[in-house]
Parts: sequence; C-alpha cells; structure tokens
Amino acid sequence: MVDSFRRRLFSGSSKAGSIIRPPWSLPETKFTDHCSRCNKCIESCETSVLIIGDGGFPAINFQRAECTFCGKCAEVCPEPVFESTTLPPWQIVASIKPTCLTYQGVACQSCKDFCGESAIAFSHKVGEMPHPLVNISQCTGCGACVSACPVSAINISIPNT
Repeated sequence: MVDSFRRRLFSGSSKAGSIIRPPWSLPETKFTDHCSRCNKCIESCETSVLIIGDGGFPAINFQRAECTFCGKCAEVCPEPVFESTTLPPWQIVASIKPTCLTYQGVACQSCKDFCGESAIAFSHKVGEMPHPLVNISQCTGCGACVSACPVSAINISIPNT
C-alpha cells in the first residue's frame, strides 16, 4: 500500500489535491490500494493526457492534452479502481489565476477559444480589459483550456463550495 500523503511530504508536494487521477477513479486511497500500475489505461488514452505519475500511478497532465471522457481508461483496467462511466467523471473544474494575461492588460482569450463547453466567457466593462469568467456549472474539467493558456494561468481542481 502506498501512503500518498507521505509520498507528497517527502517529494515536497504539499497540495493534497494536486494529483488528478483518471476520470471515474475511486477516491485516492482506494485507487492507490488497488491500482496495479499496469499502464493499460495510459496506453489506451486517446489524447495522451494520462501519464505515469508519482509512484507509477496514472495521473492526468493537462499541459499535454485534454480529457475527452472516452472511457477507454476504465474499460481496459483489470482492477476495481473505477466507478461506472455512467456517473459524472469527476468534480473538478477550471479556475483562473491572477497571472492571467488579461489582468496584466494583455488581450487574450485562448482559454475561451479552446473550451468546447463554452464554460469560459469574458466580462465586458467599459474602459476595462475583458476578464475570463468560468461558469462552473458548465465546466466539465476536461482541461482543454489549460494547455491553451500561454502563461499557465488556469488551475483545474475541486471548486470551493
């Protein structure tokens, strides 16, 4: 059994929720307890968004690609680490960091252009640069906006409730 908290402690990663597992994954402890690290999910990923992460476990890297929710990762997995693909894939959504170019006075709408769900819109106020707004009820957490952002100003995580 791998203790992911201890792994983060010794690797210097203090953010408990910083690792994003494939869609429909069980909670972290159950996932790492049962995942055999066979890499079948990684090999089947149509966009190559899945990578070999810490400890050899599959993880999402939105800097590489987006998740299309094709379900192949869950289909090919021989272990009981996935929920039914008829359920929502996960509870993560995009958020915009203060390092966004629009907050620096630079016109950019790359995130909006790549968002297939139209979950990112831009505010329009007279005399101000339009700023991105994420509609979390529309955001699927696919990550298409992440690699599109030229300054890595988009975070994908569980929304604050």
